[in-house]
Amino acid sequence: MRARLSVTLHEVSVRRGKRWALKSISLALKAGEHWALVGANGSGKTQLLKLIAADVWPTPTGRERLVYELGGRPIFPDEAKQRIAYLGSELQDKYTRYGWNPSVRDLLAAGLHRTDLKLAPTTAAERRKISATLSACGLAPLADRRFSSLSYGQKRIALLARALGQSPDWLLLDEFYNGLDERYRARIDRMLAAARAKGCSWVAAAHRALDVPRGTGGVIELEAGRLKTPRPLRPGALARLRLEAGENRAPRRPCPNTRLRSPAKRPPLIRLRRVNLFVEYKRVLREVDWELRSGEHWVIFGANGAGKTSFLKLLYGDLSPALGGSIERAGHPQGTPIADWKRRIGYVSPELQADYAVNVTVRDLVVSGRYASIGLADAPTPVDSRAADRWLRFFRLASFADRRPGELSYGQVRRALLARALVAGPRILLLDEPLTGLDPKQRASVKGLLRRLMGGKLTLIIAVHHAEDLPDGMTHELRLSGGRAYAEDCHFAN
Repeated sequence: MRARLSVTLHEVSVRRGKRWALKSISLALKAGEHWALVGANGSGKTQLLKLIAADVWPTPTGRERLVYELGGRPIFPDEAKQRIAYLGSELQDKYTRYGWNPSVRDLLAAGLHRTDLKLAPTTAAERRKISATLSACGLAPLADRRFSSLSYGQKRIALLARALGQSPDWLLLDEFYNGLDERYRARIDRMLAAARAKGCSWVAAAHRALDVPRGTGGVIELEAGRLKTPRPLRPGALARLRLEAGENRAPRRPCPNTRLRSPAKRPPLIRLRRVNLFVEYKRVLREVDWELRSGEHWVIFGANGAGKTSFLKLLYGDLSPALGGSIERAGHPQGTPIADWKRRIGYVSPELQADYAVNVTVRDLVVSGRYASIGLADAPTPVDSRAADRWLRFFRLASFADRRPGELSYGQVRRALLARALVAGPRILLLDEPLTGLDPKQRASVKGLLRRLMGGKLTLIIAVHHAEDLPDGMTHELRLSGGRAYAEDCHFAN
């Protein structure tokens, strides 16, 4: 029987800049255990996972001990690291940010060598292992597809397959279910169940009951960098929590050709006519006719890969219709710079978060929303700084204003991007899964903010998987399926 890794932390602390991210953590993780890691944004979840993975080392205090044991025998961290697979948004973001575009097969090959990209030819034994992993994870039909051409859900499956191909003793999952529909969640549950049956343990950070893998047996909770007493997750408790969260609620079917009740006299802010949209030579949208008018607030629904992100990027101006279709933007005649339009639009997306690993302060990140830029060409004006500080205070990020995005948690960066989207007083706000990575308190706060903004001149378009992420007052729904767009009056309006 293969010996498995155990990890013991005693009085371990981690300091980031002037702040203690973790304080005096004592925790024993035994082989065969499966834990959920919970806590508010900024509580230290990501830092704890990286600490366990030996990607972060404890700040010396004279009391700390971090011990890795294999079958009761202490081993060095570099040996332990080969038995741990850490999976978070950072790796997926890195491929997007640097434009790395391996095939799925080469992605798994790189994983066997624990490198980001394949740097050496694979051996016959490695090729057999890769083929077996592709088959077991249902990825064989995608083996030669490029990473950038995959849907969001397919990328997550590929990255999990990359990790599982390493046969790790521990999987460390950092909000891994974020942005996935029920179909992909169920698929990941099956992959994890198979890994669990082979002896794999895990620690999975999550904000929602839906994001805790099936088979998890205990809860580790952090509060402001300190550890609360770990507790068991009683049998059946996770299934009940998922049911209460609405995981098993049947999705509503598209309602094609519904005529929407829009204010007839208000001219459209955006008009699409016979729009076909291609991404990486693949048709994402087919013959879409759609209009947005002032006073409307749209929710975009659809499975992973249905085209929600591409639709928002089309509206924002990052993508263009294929020849024969058109997009008209009010106050923005054909031939004017798209940057002028973008300055009037607030936009938040996972890809934008991936782009923002630049070396700027959080304050400058927010200020850049006034210029629709990544980073700043010139120093912020006093007006810029005052506007940024207002939104930093609202999102409780004022104390992080002079730090870098890489020093913040995923949820904290998401709040900073929401501040960036609002800092210029946009007329239209495009949000792609905006509450991803936010704890329940922050989700409620942002939903309340959006509801207040919708009462003014702001028009909201939001793409989500979870209906509970929608603010009250949504008026219309667009459901994407099979490349087609189906519109209907929204069931979530007041």
